[in-house]
Amino acid sequence: MSESGEQPERLLRLAEVSRRVGLGKSMIYDLIGRGLFPKQYKISPFAARWSEREIVAWIADVKDGFEGKRRKF
Repeated sequence: MSESGEQPERLLRLAEVSRRVGLGKSMIYDLIGRGLFPKQYKISPFAARWSEREIVAWIADVKDGFEGKRRKF
């Protein structure tokens, strides 16, 4: 933990993101392209990671949108 008591930012691989949100790679990248999913961070020319905080916030937002109504991606 940092001095402020917050956990350091955790970066997730695509496989973990896919497992958490229940979507495949193609759908994730399609949603990114349409501005509907958090963008990945390129940490090297061959590796990308997603912010765990941004993924958790996206899941909460989508979950809230499904309560009693149909949500379209």
